[in-house]
Order: sequence, then C-alpha cells, then structure tokens
Amino acid sequence: MLKAGIFLDMENLNRCGGHGIQFRRIKALVEAQKAIVVRANAYMAVDRERENVDADHRQKRETYRNRARREGYHLILKEVRRYRNAEGETVIKADSDLELAIDSLLQSQNLDYVLLGTGDGDFVRLVRALQNRGKRVDLLSFMHTSTALREEVDHHFSGYLVPGILFGRGSDQRLRGYLHAVNEEKGFGFLTVQTGLGLDTIREDVFLHITDLRTVRGEVMSNADFAYLRIKNAIIEFELEDDGDRQKAINAVEFRPELL
Repeated sequence: MLKAGIFLDMENLNRCGGHGIQFRRIKALVEAQKAIVVRANAYMAVDRERENVDADHRQKRETYRNRARREGYHLILKEVRRYRNAEGETVIKADSDLELAIDSLLQSQNLDYVLLGTGDGDFVRLVRALQNRGKRVDLLSFMHTSTALREEVDHHFSGYLVPGILFGRGSDQRLRGYLHAVNEEKGFGFLTVQTGLGLDTIREDVFLHITDLRTVRGEVMSNADFAYLRIKNAIIEFELEDDGDRQKAINAVEFRPELL
C-alpha cells in the first residue's frame, strides 16, 4: 500500500472553479489509487481584518475551516496582507506557495504518492523535485490549469470529471466527459467518461451525435465546431441513454464552468 500525502492550494482551487470541493471525496480519490492517506494539508488564506469586523463572514469562514478539519485535514493559514500599488489601489495578497512547496518536500521523505491540488504553473519545479525523489505525483485542478504543470505530473484529474468532487453541482442524472474520437463529416463521436475514482474506471464507448448536442444558446452546432470540441478538450455534459445497441449521450451541451 502506498503512503500518500495531499497538498491543496485552496485559494487557487476556489478561484479556478473548485468552490464547494468535497474534502472527504479527495481522500477517497487518493485511496482509490491503492494508497493510504498519512498527510492531508489544506493551505488557506485568512482575512483577520475583515473577520474582526464582519461576524457573518467570520462565521462562514470558520464553518468552512472546521469542515476541512473534521475530514482530517491539517490547515495552514496564511494571513491576508493589504498593499498599495503604484496607482494607489489596495492589493490583497495571501500566497501560500512557499509553505506548500517546503512542506511537501520535507514530508515527502515518508511518502510514496503525492496529490497536488492546484493549477498554478509555479509548481512545475516542485513536481520535478518530488518525482526525482521517486514519488508519484498526481494533480487535481479545475479551470485555468497550467499546461506545463498538467504535462509534468504523472496523472491529471480534472475536478469537473471526477464524480462527486464538487458539492451540489448539477443533477445526478447528468454525466461529463470529453470527445476522444470524432467523425466530422458524419457528425458523430465517442466520449471518454470517468465513472469512478480509479485510473481504470473509465469508459470510452459513449456515442454522441451532433443532433444531440446544443450550443449554450440552444442552437444546433456546426460540424466544424463539433470537431473542434475534441481539439480543445472541451467537457461535454449529458444524460446517458441505452437505446439497445449502445450507450448514447443525449441532451448534451458543452460544459462552461465560468457560467456557473
């Protein structure tokens, strides 16, 4: 059994579409890699100045932090600092990158596997350092993930595709996947869908016809735009129908997390 550590850059995850993340489900994701979680760190910003004057905000943040603690996460809190820039505007900063990098390097001495939660390309060198120590390094992220970071890790989990990672997003009847094969001329393709938490819990046989896919405005998509969805690795949200011959995606639409 691999010994695993989880290191979550919560400000990046929340800012890039991971608001409502399920801490317990992330542990389950790691355990599905045949690993036991021995370290779980969540790096969060804390705005003491605002919390001291806004009781409602303080209560919400404390509830959020306590939820992570109940799930067995050690919280590393970085206090927000306010600065004036050259234009006289107030800039808020709370960067935990250094703490996360140092902690993961030091604690990796007793780990075999690291799940890094962020999309920040500044962590590419950290990933290389951990891999050079013989560690498997996987990534969990949502929007705006650095391409270099995604290519450097051993495996990238898109948080929008892993079942149950986000709380209360969408109907249980709707699934998400991406097109791995497209026949542009005939207007059909096949979706890859992650059905569980393991690397092998995927299916690649879900059929999608262009007539079952609409744009965000409800229009029929052109064949060229349909084919481009595969090129840009777009996420497709759909309902699954068994028509007797195959599993078919219906009521499909391109998933646009920025619209949530």
